Order: sequence, then C-alpha cells, then structure tokens
Amino acid sequence: MDFSHLNRGQITLMGSAFSVMLTLLFTLQLLSQHLFYWKNPKEQKAIVIIILMAPIYAVDSFVGLLDVRGSKAFFMFLESIKECYEALVIAKFLALMYSYLNISISKNIVPDEIKGREIHHSFPMTLFQPRTARLNHRTLKLLKYWTWQFVVIRPVCSILMITLQILGIYPSWLSWTFTIILNISVSLALYSLVIFYHVFAKELAPHKPLAKFMCIKGIVFFCFWQGLVLDILVAMGIIRSHHFWLDVEHLEEALQNVLVCLEMVAFSVLQKYAYHVAPYSGKIESKMKLGKKNE
Repeated sequence: MDFSHLNRGQITLMGSAFSVMLTLLFTLQLLSQHLFYWKNPKEQKAIVIIILMAPIYAVDSFVGLLDVRGSKAFFMFLESIKECYEALVIAKFLALMYSYLNISISKNIVPDEIKGREIHHSFPMTLFQPRTARLNHRTLKLLKYWTWQFVVIRPVCSILMITLQILGIYPSWLSWTFTIILNISVSLALYSLVIFYHVFAKELAPHKPLAKFMCIKGIVFFCFWQGLVLDILVAMGIIRSHHFWLDVEHLEEALQNVLVCLEMVAFSVLQKYAYHVAPYSGKIESKMKLGKKNE
C-alpha cells in the first residue's frame, strides 16, 4: 500500500485508528473469555464494566481527532464522557473488592472475621471523622457512599459545564470552581479505595488488587499528567501551530487524543493480565488440586 501521497494528518489519523482497533481487539478477547466462563455474575459484571474503560477512552479520543477543529463545548463533552465513565469504574472497582470479601451492604452481610478492624484516617479526613474507627456495616456503607458521590457529582457538573459553555457564560472563576469541586469529589472516592485496600491488603492479595487498580488509575494518571505537560509546553511556546487552519489550542487537543489512542493499546494488554479469566475458568483450582496431590 502506497502511503507517499498521504499527508502527516492522514497518517496520524490512520495510526490512531489502527491503535483503536488493537485496543478493541484485545478488550474483546478478554471480554469474550469472561462471557464464555460466566461463573460469577456479580464479580464479572463489575470486571466487564472496568475493562471497557480502555476502548471507551480510545474511541472517545479518536472521535475528537475526526473533528479536530471542534468547539470547546464539543471537546468538553468528549472529556466528560471519559470522566463520567471513570467515576462509574471507580465505584464498580470497590464493588468488586466487596464481592471478593463476601461483603453485601444491601443485604447487611459483613463476615464476622473482618468486623471490628481498625480504620485509621489521615488529615484532612480527621476534620470530619475520628482518627480511628472500627469496621462495621456503617463504616463500610460510608466508604461506598464516598465512592458513589463521584458517580453523581461528575455527570451533574459535566451537564452544567457544557450547558454554560454553549450559552457563552463560562468565566474562568466558574471553571476553577468546577475544577475544585471535581478534584475534591474524585479525591474522596480514591481515598475510600485506598483505605479499604490498607485494611484488607492480606485478604485481597490473591486477587491482585494493586494491578487491577493501577489499570484504572494508570489510564487517568496518563491522561491528566500528559495534558498538564502539553499545557506547559504550549505556554512555553515549544508547541506552536504552523497551520493557518489549526490554532495551537486545537493542536494541543489533537496531540492529547493521539497519545490516548496509543496508550490504550498498552492498557488493554495490561488488563488481560490484571483481570484474567483464570479464576473463573477453573484452571487455578485444578492447579491447586494438582499441587496438593504432588505434595
């Protein structure tokens, strides 16, 4: 195939499309394995929602490349889709951890062996909570609420931000207000996950919770920090537009979308390890039985 007649923009778009296709391929492989070994619906429903994060981010970013000169409201809408899904994934991740420990908040089921454990809060949470709390149904429900509040606040803020942007009443102070609210909200959601992990690190160890969590937070981390780096490079004048039809702001948005498309390939591969189907396919149990026989 002859690529010599294509310009850099077309080559970039083709490369991004290929990356999205790889992300979809790896995710569909993992998804099909879980659907084939559908043994634990409660856990695997959460896993399905989590592993769809990479392809949703990839497709969302690719759509942004298709209309590289879109309006601020358009790009804000695309960004909101990713961040709203991130909120849902964080909540589902905590639900998955609860499931691993046979905890059911709705049915008021908390195993006796984990009741009474100490939860140590750090600043600034000690302003609102006692420094040390005992684990019970109420504290577990509180951790769940701290996670799910982000699922509610994120879409509400997104709708308000997009509406105000379209109406043309979106001053910088209002933008900063939304940013502060969302950062507090997501920090509280992530704090609840960290607290839960520290309390149950030993019990959760066989389920590779850290690898699972890093697949989620890694996606968000790369998107956020590379966006910040691009902002700095634009402010320093290192990234400049050489196109009369594409200003530096849209160029920065395009670079961010290209990088996300490429990175989601790597994360879709990592998810195949972190959310492997082996615990549901029976392979782990058979290996354990074989090991006991050999002993």
